[in-house]
Amino acid sequence: MLTLTQKTDLKSTQHFTDQSLKPQIAAPELAMNNPTLTTVALEKPFCVFDSSLHPNKSYLIYLYAMQESASAMGSLVTDGSSKPLDSTFQQTNGGQLGPYKAAAFHVPSCASPPRLVDAGDVSKVSDVLKQYLFRVGDDGTCLYDPNFLDVCNPPLAPDTTYRFKYVLIDSTEGIVKDQTLWSDPIKTRRVKLPLQVDTWPGRRSGAMIVITSILSVLLFLLLAGILSAVSLAVMRPEGPSAETRCSPQTTRPSDPRPQLGSE
Repeated sequence: MLTLTQKTDLKSTQHFTDQSLKPQIAAPELAMNNPTLTTVALEKPFCVFDSSLHPNKSYLIYLYAMQESASAMGSLVTDGSSKPLDSTFQQTNGGQLGPYKAAAFHVPSCASPPRLVDAGDVSKVSDVLKQYLFRVGDDGTCLYDPNFLDVCNPPLAPDTTYRFKYVLIDSTEGIVKDQTLWSDPIKTRRVKLPLQVDTWPGRRSGAMIVITSILSVLLFLLLAGILSAVSLAVMRPEGPSAETRCSPQTTRPSDPRPQLGSE
């Protein structure tokens, strides 16, 4: 998928029916550690559906997800006509049986896209990322909430390959107006077992090495202090014996000598 700047430049000429664009995983600068074990952050479709939009109409973007293994069984997101599929995560066994609707949101504004430079401002970064990105698999409670009526976006399966598709919906008529290609395969991370965790120092970060070194020095100093204290206690000279301490001290009476008067 094109970058946000490129999409803005093409907003009046690009149409999705030319089969040239598809959802793309978010850049590492915007979403670190992506994908995770159970989520995938995608760029929202800025400036890519504009030529399909018409005044006085209301539109939504549907995001569909499916596991790579399901693509052989079918990847259509319509019900045989121009109506969009309403299949859910549960109905498709988490995307194993076909596409499910993972999200529905308003068409991102191409006229006033988020300013990525604002992502450097701590007070604005969260809002900017929410406008620019969508994280698939980010709702860990909707499956178990009987009162949840919105589109459910449950966690994805670890170590599993998925594909994603954006679909433009004319919500006035309830029909599909345009859609992207399916994304390239995107695989969630694999759970590492304790025995698989690499503890070789060369693979650790610089901060961990520094912390380990400091703790080692402190432990050495502590042990050295304890050994010194024990050595001093053992080598300390003994005080006077008990017999000497207990024997009474007698004082000799002074020998009075006669004082001779001066003649």
